[in-house]
Amino acid sequence: MSATQPSRAVKLGCIADDFTGATDLANNLVRSGMRVIQTIGVPQGGIGEADAVVVALKSRTIPAGEAVTQSLDALAWLKKQGASQFYFKICSTFDSTSDGNIGPVAEALMTALSTDFCCVTPAFPENHRTVFKGHLFVGDQLLSDSGMRNHPLTPMTNSNLVQVMQAQSDGKVALIEHATVNAGGAAIQDKIAHLRSQGFRFAIVDAIDNEDLLSLGRAISMMPLVVAGSGVAIGLPQNHGLTPSTKAAQLPPAAGLQAIVSGSCSIATNRQVAEFIRAGLPALAIDPLRIAAGNNVIQEALDWASKQLGTQPILIYSSADPVSVKEVQGQLGVNDAGAMVEHALAAIAKGLVELGVRQLLVAGGETSGACVQALGIAQMRIGQQIDPGVPWCYAGASACGADIHIALKSGNFGTPDFFTKAYRLLS
Repeated sequence: MSATQPSRAVKLGCIADDFTGATDLANNLVRSGMRVIQTIGVPQGGIGEADAVVVALKSRTIPAGEAVTQSLDALAWLKKQGASQFYFKICSTFDSTSDGNIGPVAEALMTALSTDFCCVTPAFPENHRTVFKGHLFVGDQLLSDSGMRNHPLTPMTNSNLVQVMQAQSDGKVALIEHATVNAGGAAIQDKIAHLRSQGFRFAIVDAIDNEDLLSLGRAISMMPLVVAGSGVAIGLPQNHGLTPSTKAAQLPPAAGLQAIVSGSCSIATNRQVAEFIRAGLPALAIDPLRIAAGNNVIQEALDWASKQLGTQPILIYSSADPVSVKEVQGQLGVNDAGAMVEHALAAIAKGLVELGVRQLLVAGGETSGACVQALGIAQMRIGQQIDPGVPWCYAGASACGADIHIALKSGNFGTPDFFTKAYRLLS
């Protein structure tokens, strides 16, 4: 099928700045009644029938100019699929720096869409991300007091999103406070009209519960672009007459061996690793320093896995606490350490599928991106939710000649028992 002749016009075109963020967004759209396909990068051809398509990029931490180019390529392809509204999906903790990439990408998309205003909010209350008075909270903590202040690539030390967005944007940034959001969609639209007349280009939008997101969804129904975490996704299918339906999340039955590959060093993932080990399940830690020293850590891990795989999931991980991560980065360099571990875990994931794993869980945004590329995954059908923001998916791993169920988990997401609960739900 030609990319210019979709079998059915897509209602919503989405561009995600990392792979786990893409599945997070797709998950919320499916829960709200949309049939969703997620692509890995910009496809060369068309897609199957879907109400929404999420193009997953790995653009969150690359140079801003490259992120802009990739995002505009994705936008051009989505336009050809018939999409009339577009969603730039960012992290629910607003991961970025003063140089970008949220501001530069958003402004480039706005220019391409000939629009002069855009609403921005990373709020996802179900996952304890809320925005109030323009400040982002992670649970009860300000973003700057959370574990994100120690992020190795995008440390978030300022919770004031108006200031964060302004630092990386040319256009003026305003705030739509909660009192306006709480008054409903019409009040939000009135505020947007006023801000546009005052020359503002962006508005950070407060949201503390799902009703706020539903109101925002109604208010922006005719706007060509929204920049948000995955939370706003619950408020958009209603604009197309769609309601929650289990049919949207149906996947083929699961079978085959089970494995987890974890590269995230977030607090949530470290707890999940600890809980998995506490439960007495097979787990193997990967040492970045041994990889750097030239040891064949990939083959060692696969040899270990071949003896452990059976009736229960196994875990191979490089996750570690912030002190250990900084020690490794100090010896190897931040970028080199990250790239080396990603490459190793991606090769391990491919090897696991070649060993017969057909139910694969990957933890960490950068790790997920490396793994799906190594597996040769081009598209994924989005299925049922495991925890808020994380669904099971079904995909063809062309590099291994296999169809697999796969879950891509953002490092910050999931309950402590996530690694075992995921397989119970799938079965």
